[in-house]
Amino acid sequence: MPNGRWPNDLEMVIERLRRQFLDLNPGGLRLFLTGLVILILLWSSWYTVPPEATAVVQRFGRVMRTAGPGLHFKIPFGVERVRVVPTARVLKEEFGFRALAAGQRGQREREDLSNESLMLTGDLNVIDVRWIVQYRVEDPVRFLFKLRDQRQTLRDIAESAMRRVVGNRLGSDVLTVGRVAVASEVKEEMQKILSSYETGIRLVTVELQDVTPPDPVKPAFNEVNEARQDMERMVNQAQEQANKVIPKASGEAKQVIAEAEGYATERVNQAQGEAARFLAVLSEYQRVPEVTRRRLYLEAASKVLSEAKGVYIVDSEQKALVPWLALDSGGVPPPLKEEKKLLKEEKKP
Repeated sequence: MPNGRWPNDLEMVIERLRRQFLDLNPGGLRLFLTGLVILILLWSSWYTVPPEATAVVQRFGRVMRTAGPGLHFKIPFGVERVRVVPTARVLKEEFGFRALAAGQRGQREREDLSNESLMLTGDLNVIDVRWIVQYRVEDPVRFLFKLRDQRQTLRDIAESAMRRVVGNRLGSDVLTVGRVAVASEVKEEMQKILSSYETGIRLVTVELQDVTPPDPVKPAFNEVNEARQDMERMVNQAQEQANKVIPKASGEAKQVIAEAEGYATERVNQAQGEAARFLAVLSEYQRVPEVTRRRLYLEAASKVLSEAKGVYIVDSEQKALVPWLALDSGGVPPPLKEEKKLLKEEKKP
């Protein structure tokens, strides 16, 4: 009975043979029974494996072979038994909800599944986790004979792994940014357990569908989310402002430093020049001190008098009006007689 339709066809064939052999030939009962046995023998010797499936053939309970999609032969009369396993199709288990039909998201049966979905987090908060597990059967022999109840075993392993992973994390982490990490860790732990049990199951994906707080605390959770969003918005605004201000301040600081370094270089060079000039004057002063002293005096007087608007000479011995000397030319007064005399004396050997 591989496809569920052959009994009706067999009844039609038997009825047709009965009419032919019994109605036409009263002695054809033996021939009819013989033909019936042959027909049943031929009919029960073949079986069909549908696409995306693998057949496991048992002979008196012992696994003899596996067969892929198509028409195959087996020993009839119960000697060989065929069990079909969907190996190329992705199977799915749902936790915390039940979908009404495949592909119809959001339509779920109304039943209390809180015993599957409510979990305790690492910070002692309760959250409602709904997830799915998709898997394939990669070894049909192990899948059939290593597990007594394949579906329930898979569900128990999935719940155990999910509760352990959620219990080691903060509730806020699972509710917000940690969903992908939780699903990945659960998948890894489940696969280790399934492989150690030799179940023949290969996980395809573990996906968290809905992670929410329980209904009594949803308003408080929403307020926390709004506060977190406000915080992120303010942080982003501050970061944007910092990205504008910091480069500008850095540029201004570099400009000030460059100006200060330039001013320092200028002052150092100026000081070095003045020091060199002073050393030159000192050397000249040490050689002819009187002449150097007088020359410095005359240079200073020339500089001061050249910038003066008016010059008044006060002489205590002069009784008349003090004459005014026009010194606007800015020229240096000629050397006095005493200075000429000193210069002549210095030139003598």
